[in-house]
Amino acid sequence: MKIKFFVILAIFALLLGCAPKENIIVLSKSDNGSVGALKIDSTDGNSVILDQPDMAVITDADETELPAPVHIDSAETTALFQEALAVHPLMPKSFLLYFESNSPQINSSSLKMIEKIISAIKERNSHDIAVIGHTDRTGDDAYNRTLSQKRAQSVYDILISKGIKKEDITMSYHGEGNLLVPTADNIAEPANRRVEVMVR
Repeated sequence: MKIKFFVILAIFALLLGCAPKENIIVLSKSDNGSVGALKIDSTDGNSVILDQPDMAVITDADETELPAPVHIDSAETTALFQEALAVHPLMPKSFLLYFESNSPQINSSSLKMIEKIISAIKERNSHDIAVIGHTDRTGDDAYNRTLSQKRAQSVYDILISKGIKKEDITMSYHGEGNLLVPTADNIAEPANRRVEVMVR
């Protein structure tokens, strides 16, 4: 599970009515709504666990003992951290495109993912896009390396045709060397016939 926590500056502490040099650590929900947990240790061995959304610890930077957690309204958290959130980078996003057997042809359902990839690139203003080709274990190793290259190249060409710059894309291929679903040799596995597109 993913958590978010922020240490704020004195200007934000003043907004809460706290004295300067105070820090606030807030546990908030991830983008998918899940909540993790955060353990905060002090120098004297005291610790506090945040495991509920919008729970916070507000402490003076010089304090050695941690205070009890308090609840902060999510709207207040957003207001406090709006500047930090505005510059916080988006998490990398991964897409899997699947291919027809023994072919560099993307299957029809995966073709629908192309527009989502383009949207993610534009949303992030990404200049770091990885295209990585894979195969299943049917065929020999040399053949599969070539096939994985062709698959990566086909996705690369599609992205270029959609206006993505060549210099923003790196392409690699692994043949059958990095299986998503482990299988014995010469076993056809659709989930392994794929190209991963990582947008950072």
